[in-house]
Parts: sequence; C-alpha cells; structure tokens
Amino acid sequence: MPDFLETDVLIIGSGIAGGIAAFRLARSGLNVILTSRSSNVRESNTLYAQGGIIYKAENDSRQLLTKDIQNAGAEVCNPEHVGILAAEGPELVEKILIQKLNVPFDRTETGALALTMEGGHSVPRILHHADSTGKAIQESLIRKVQKYPNIKMLTDHTAIDLLTLSHHSLNSRDVYKPQTCVGAYLLDQKNNEIIPCIARKVVLATGGLGQIFLRTTNPKGARGDGLAMAYRAGARVINNEFIQFHPTTFYHKDAACFLISEAVRGEGARLVHADGKPFMDKYDRGWKDLAPRDLVSRSIHTEIIENDLTCVYLDLCSYIPRDKILSHFPTIYKNCLAYGIDITKDLVPVVPAAHYSCGGIWVDQWGRSTINNLYAIGEVACTGVHGANRLASSSLLEGVVWGDRSARNILKDIGQEDLFPQKNIPQWQLTGTASPDPALITQDMNSIKHVMWNYVGLVRTNHRLRRAIRDLRGLEIEIENFYRAVHLNDNLIGLRNAVRAAIIVALAAWENTKSIGCHFREQPIIK
Repeated sequence: MPDFLETDVLIIGSGIAGGIAAFRLARSGLNVILTSRSSNVRESNTLYAQGGIIYKAENDSRQLLTKDIQNAGAEVCNPEHVGILAAEGPELVEKILIQKLNVPFDRTETGALALTMEGGHSVPRILHHADSTGKAIQESLIRKVQKYPNIKMLTDHTAIDLLTLSHHSLNSRDVYKPQTCVGAYLLDQKNNEIIPCIARKVVLATGGLGQIFLRTTNPKGARGDGLAMAYRAGARVINNEFIQFHPTTFYHKDAACFLISEAVRGEGARLVHADGKPFMDKYDRGWKDLAPRDLVSRSIHTEIIENDLTCVYLDLCSYIPRDKILSHFPTIYKNCLAYGIDITKDLVPVVPAAHYSCGGIWVDQWGRSTINNLYAIGEVACTGVHGANRLASSSLLEGVVWGDRSARNILKDIGQEDLFPQKNIPQWQLTGTASPDPALITQDMNSIKHVMWNYVGLVRTNHRLRRAIRDLRGLEIEIENFYRAVHLNDNLIGLRNAVRAAIIVALAAWENTKSIGCHFREQPIIK
C-alpha cells in the first residue's frame, strides 16, 4: 500500500447513497475511491432495510407525497428539499433502480410493479422485494458499481478523521483560508497502517448512529462515525434530537434485535396484547396501527409502562392469510421461527428500538456541507426532508436522490484543479505503543448504550438529560485519553465516534425544550 492515496472523489460508505454517487461519477469518467469499514462492501444500513422504497401510485401526485412527508415530519421539514424529493425521487427510482440496475422488485400476476401501503402514506406507493428490499437494491447496485475500473473499492478501511486545511496542513498560512476538506486518514485494518487519502471532493455516506442505543435495528457499523468526524472538523450539525424509534422489533431474551417491517402492519397486522386485543384505537382512531412511527412507538411504551409488561405483540395470523405471510415476509418468518415463534400461528413479541437519525450534518440541496469540498448524503446528512420524524420508506429514496444530486454537483464543480500537495499533509503520528484492551472498549460502549437508552430514549426529561450529558462528557475524557495511549483499531475508532455522537444527540435533546415528532419531553424544562 502506498504512503498516500489520491483520487478525484473519496466516498466513505458503500450503502445506497454512496453507491449511487459512485455509480453516477464513474459513468462520467472520474476516479473514485469507495471505502467500507467492513470486509464486505455490501455491508451497510441499506442491506438490512426490509420495508421498501417510495415510488408512485396510479392516483398519486407530488403534492400528495409532499403532504404525507410533511405530516410525518411534524410540519418542520425543509419545504424546498421535500419538493425536490417528491419531484425527482420516483423518476430516479424508475431510471436508475428499475431500468439501469434491474432491481427485482415484486410484481403482480400481470407483471405490474406491486405496491403496498405503509404508515403515514395516503396511498399504496411502496415498492418492495418481499421483506428484503434493501438487500435486493444493495446487491444490484454493488454488482453494477464493481464493473467500473475507475472505482477502487477499499474494504476493511476505517476513516479516522477528515483532512482539513485548518487542522492538518503543514503550511501554517492555510489556517486563514475557508474551512476546506482535502481527504481523510484511513486505517487499513488488515495491514494495520494509517494512510492519508487526498481527494478533490469527499463524500460522507456513513449511515446512522443506532448503535449508541441499547436496542437498535441498525447493524454493527452504525455508530455515528461520519457525524462525529464532521463535527470534529467543524461542520454544522442540526436536528440531532430527532431519533426515530421503530415501533416493532422482535423481543426475545436470547435474540439480537431485528426489525419487524412496517409493511406487516401495512398488510393488515394489528398491535395487540397477549389476549389478542388491539390497543392502537386508543391513541389514533384514524391511522390506528399505521399512525406515524413516533406515535406508535410512544403508544407501545405507554402500554408497557402502565401495564407492567415486557413487550406487546403483533398479530399477523388473525388478519393476513397464511400464504400471503409466507410469500411477503419470508425473512421475518425464518428469523422468528428460529426462536420458536411461527408468525402464521403465533403472536409476535415486539418492542420499540432506535431506528433512524432524522438529523445529521447540515447540507444544502446538492448535499454540500458547510465545509468546502465536503458532501454528506444518506442518513448521516440532514437535508431537512424528514423534519422531526421520518415517513416510512423515505430513507432509501433520499439516498437515491441526494446520491445522484451530489454527484451531479461534483461533476459540475470539480474542474481541473490540482490535488492538495502531499508535502503539505503529515503522515499519521503514532502516539501509543500498546494494543487497545477489548474489555475496556466493550465496557465503555455498553456504558454509552445504557446511558442513551435510559436517559435519551423514547421519553426524555430534564433530570435524565442532565445526567446523560454529565456521564457522557466524563466518559469521553476517558475514551480520548485511551485513544491516544494505544494503537488504533476499528473498534476503538468507533468507540471514540460513538461517545461524541451520543453527546451531540444528548445536547440537542437538552436544547430543544418542546416535544415535537420523535423528540418527546415528558415535562417542560426550567433553565
């Protein structure tokens, strides 16, 4: 591996947003480095997305989709960006996912695209591939991207920090220039080397931060890496109090948390107690079980607390035919059956879990952050489309739209300027000699998860948030000292990013004293 890597565009993250950007850029001839901290370039939040992606119904319109997004987002969405999503999204799904990538979306007996209903939507407009839509998209996308020789894929490479003029340039006068990103330090996990990668443009597509919570639908790598790196570099971050909790994740003492898609309720399943009696009518007589996710999650939370329960249940078998359950939800069926639950016969135990970060790095209509040459797309970014609560199946669509828009802007803006000179970027200086103790990393990560779950979870109070901020700040000091005393590995880098992401979320929750969307304050704050 060379001392330095150089490329036109460095994309950190290989999910739908990063993959679409790489695809668009490579087709236009730019050299792209696409990195993944995993050994599998397909590993991403996208891979685990069950439900589907917004498309369009026969009786649909931009105005209707816009209204549904804004309603779910508690009317605090960015109206310009919602308009962009509604105008460009369905067309890009058609042109890129269906026509160019040949994603095998489910079809009816007549060959038409099969559309389903999900919570908060006025019409059935959701495309799906059984209950593994994200996997179908990700597989198709990566197969296409791998065909381009001008895309270099680096697996087992963890981004440590962004390279910026004010933080890293050896030319002391560069500190007076506007804040500018020129690349990133990457950890080559296999060779245990840290390599500066210099790029004309850098795109953060690192996904979410669900792993800072005790229960989450997110995969292992969703620990807030991109948010923390951008924050340290000086980027503006917004709306980070808005953490959406998915209402229905499988509950079992011996099971890892896995998602029970909202499409299950879209097909008719009901939330019930152990006796089979539905309860969502108490909380929303209109949408009932298909109310926006924040309302459903808090309703479940209330039922659990008031009735001293460990979970509630989803009833599929009373409302959906067996054949339809097996054909539409094979992955959910298989996962539940492994723990003795037959969803065609049994009630499914569920609880809410952290699912999606509606906030993130502030970006404009092209995905540009407040740092020159640094873009952010997908869940790590905050376009404002989701406002205070994301509409079901809008995240994959946002990844497509802003993956495409960021690439279009890069192609327009990149010009022929030279790369930042290698001589002005220092090699990484090792500060520690010992290997990081995995027991310490595990304990610190568990501490973050418990603090965030108990104090910055579904229901927040003044006292809980105050304690969370105090505990997390103390923990961050210890982690930073630990970070500088040992060799780096992926887990330690993730731990450092996780505690910073947790503090960003906790502080945002503290500052916003109003209950709105998925940010719920049990009582007013007196500052």
